[in-house]
Amino acid sequence: MMDTKFTRRRFLTAMGAGATYLALANIVGCEAPAHTRKVSPLQDVSYPLPDGLWAYRSRPDLSPPAVEVTKKAHGTAPGYIFVAPETSATAQGGSLIIDDRGQIVWFRPLQSGSERAMNFKTQTYRGRPVLTWGETPGEYVIFDDSYREIARFTAANGYDGDHHEFLISPQDTALITIYNAVPRDLSAFGGSKDSVAIQGIVQELDIETKEVIFEWKSIDHVGLDETYVTPAEDHYPGIDYFHINSIDVDHDNNLLISARETSTVYKIDRKTGEVIWRLGGKMSDFQMEQGARFAFQHDARRLPDGTISIFDNGTTVFQNGVPKAVEDSRAIVLEVDEELMRAKLVDEYTHPEGMRADAAGNTQVLPDGDVFVGWGRALAISEFSHEGDLLFDLRLPPQNRSYRAFRFPWRGNPTDRPACAAERTSQEEIRLYVSWNGATDVASWEVLAGPRAGRLKSLGSIPKEGFETAMVVRTADPYSVVMAKDRSGRVLGTTEPVTL
Repeated sequence: MMDTKFTRRRFLTAMGAGATYLALANIVGCEAPAHTRKVSPLQDVSYPLPDGLWAYRSRPDLSPPAVEVTKKAHGTAPGYIFVAPETSATAQGGSLIIDDRGQIVWFRPLQSGSERAMNFKTQTYRGRPVLTWGETPGEYVIFDDSYREIARFTAANGYDGDHHEFLISPQDTALITIYNAVPRDLSAFGGSKDSVAIQGIVQELDIETKEVIFEWKSIDHVGLDETYVTPAEDHYPGIDYFHINSIDVDHDNNLLISARETSTVYKIDRKTGEVIWRLGGKMSDFQMEQGARFAFQHDARRLPDGTISIFDNGTTVFQNGVPKAVEDSRAIVLEVDEELMRAKLVDEYTHPEGMRADAAGNTQVLPDGDVFVGWGRALAISEFSHEGDLLFDLRLPPQNRSYRAFRFPWRGNPTDRPACAAERTSQEEIRLYVSWNGATDVASWEVLAGPRAGRLKSLGSIPKEGFETAMVVRTADPYSVVMAKDRSGRVLGTTEPVTL
């Protein structure tokens, strides 16, 4: 008797609402035999729309851009793909998780076309996996695995935060980037005497209290003579001489900082702010061996084996203030000998089509040795084996580019209900469209119908297919609900009742 009550209580919790669904508790796991099922997939459903965006009957509020899978995944690492596409005239921008087929897993659209999300990925906060990204205007966001916001903050000391980087440190602090203009005489660099230089600032913040723990300003440690750009070439007022774009915590707890416009990775003392060494650029402390030199790079990361991965954008020229890559971009891994002060190329990954990214991009070395590459403004996203074989490739629409792209394992458990849209096509048939934004454990959908809420029976189930599953249900009954089940048949949630 105790077991029966416990099972019923658990079921009602999963169903999400008490007595209305009491009758359903008696039919869990009692699907109709295959030869009597009255539920079948709806054929010839057009996803996505011809204009390159997804549209769903169950979630008409969502219209993310569709990606094109140009090489189907084979032998790839586990996990989903994380991107943050920009808003376009037709598709919404925002934080987007997709699978290897290009199907949407979770999407959180931006509220307006003037906003932008950047650097969307999973991180660890307080020992648990979370979703993080930067969001205009100057905010940094953390969501838990049920897609609830658990933190939102801005830069401190009166600065406006920039979204090139948002890293949660092993100490559960936030490391963020800031761009800040300071007065400078640029006459020696081809500019005016009364001008500005844009410095890169690193802030380390306590996420809970917003207290500044550490602050580093490039202008105090890196001179304008290290830059490769001039005021005439730059699209900013004055000169964006540094252009900070990544921060990483090194094995000794100091910081690695990538600066695009100096083509240099800096190691910074986390206590004093002093530059410990420069890798690359005009004043490199390392002898750069053949193939090791990089230019206008992004995303410098210290790897567990001591090497450093970098996205090498390649030599870039400026035409009317707009950057243009003139050689192929690549993902590289460098062996950095800090005793002999030599940097050696150990791995290089280039795209078979020769991608040239004039900006953005990232290199992610995965736990199994695969290398996941976001090609920045070249719009491609690829995964390579450690040996360099292309395992997977997709394209973002040109108007929906993403600053970075990642692959991460992720398990999402939304607290809202699955969504359902329905239409009756005849006296004996209805069509149901069901989805659950962000629910990663759903394996199948079971349909229940009857004359009223207290008299429902199972009509059968079909496998989950993509973000939205469309089905034909043969029933004359006016009342139906759809249950989401995992692979073991456990009920995860149920839709609101549909009356037709």
